[in-house]
Amino acid sequence: MNYKLTSTKFLIFSACCLLILSFGYRSGFGLFMEPISDAKGWGRDTISFALALQNLIWGVVAVFAGGLADRYGNAKVIIAGAIMYGGGMMLITVSDSPLLLNATMGLLIGSGIAGTAFGIVLPAMARAVGEERRQWALGVGTAAGSMGQFLVVPIAQQLLGSLGWEMAMLVLGASALSMAIFAMPLAPYSGANATSSNNGPSQGVFEALWEALNNRSFLLLTAGFYVCGFQLAFVTVHMPAYLRDLGFDPWLGAWSIAVIGLCNVIGSYVAGIVSGKYSKSLVLGIIYFVRALSIVVFMLLPTSTFSVLGFSVLLGLFWLATVPPTSGLIAVLFGTRYMALLYGVVFLSHQIGSFCGVLLGGVLYEMNGSYDVVWWLSVVLALIASILHWPIKEQPVQRLATA
Repeated sequence: MNYKLTSTKFLIFSACCLLILSFGYRSGFGLFMEPISDAKGWGRDTISFALALQNLIWGVVAVFAGGLADRYGNAKVIIAGAIMYGGGMMLITVSDSPLLLNATMGLLIGSGIAGTAFGIVLPAMARAVGEERRQWALGVGTAAGSMGQFLVVPIAQQLLGSLGWEMAMLVLGASALSMAIFAMPLAPYSGANATSSNNGPSQGVFEALWEALNNRSFLLLTAGFYVCGFQLAFVTVHMPAYLRDLGFDPWLGAWSIAVIGLCNVIGSYVAGIVSGKYSKSLVLGIIYFVRALSIVVFMLLPTSTFSVLGFSVLLGLFWLATVPPTSGLIAVLFGTRYMALLYGVVFLSHQIGSFCGVLLGGVLYEMNGSYDVVWWLSVVLALIASILHWPIKEQPVQRLATA
């Protein structure tokens, strides 16, 4: 028996289960916007701010979580993240003021997602399989997150319909604690245990940060990822309410998010394979351009069940497809020693975009009674992001090139 091969397969399985749960839960929060708003008498801008704060906290904490995982091991970070994630979800039910909602749905859950999401899990997968299969592993991990969106969101809608929003949130929060179980197989593949064979001369944390922040390609990649966060968070949070406003059944909103997740299982896996064979920056430029085109078509066509599901399929194919080439570019540029930390920096930009997308959606809706401005802003931003990726140089930094 090949113990190393068996161990690697077990790690991939555990990592995928963890990402299925982590991304499944967060994708379902938009379903709770109207029930919580109705029960508490708060406007959508109040719920939107809490969810926007969640995305921002996720991004800020991801930088520190990545550094801690690289230094002290990813298992400890994931366990702490699972406790904050599940605990935050359960405490939402007793949040009787916007301040407490921001503390639970925003601060606690945002921190919990940071400790259980791509920034902590994908680097472990990349280290486990080696450079030759890195992009495949990144594609598989990203696809698992999308599968969570497909599997968990309909379950959340079912619980919401049968148990009410408070009991549904308690059940989901309790089940979120199980994510800690899947942390153990990842422990041997933290940054602290990484070899220096593909990482060049030894580096400290601050040296790694300084090197990245002075790299033009890294800065362009970071700027482009802002747009990804803006679009994804806006659609995830506001699509169910947008469709309800148009008179559709709540199930269509849930299935729209679920179909996006299902189609991105294919999109993320293919993106991982393709970005291993072709230019990662070119792949990213195409992804953002197609996203812009899909939103334009969706806005111009009459809204129907068919157009909603068709849009969900097209957007889903390119939903998290940005993650394998983005994380792969970081590994190409700087190696894998501080991959979790540097991905956390890029991801912070993503989450600032998420904060803006969710918050603008809620604020502009309360002001105008419409989401149209944010939809068209998403188109403009996607076109800008497509252009930003063309100048990226896909080559190792000098430190690695001369090693």
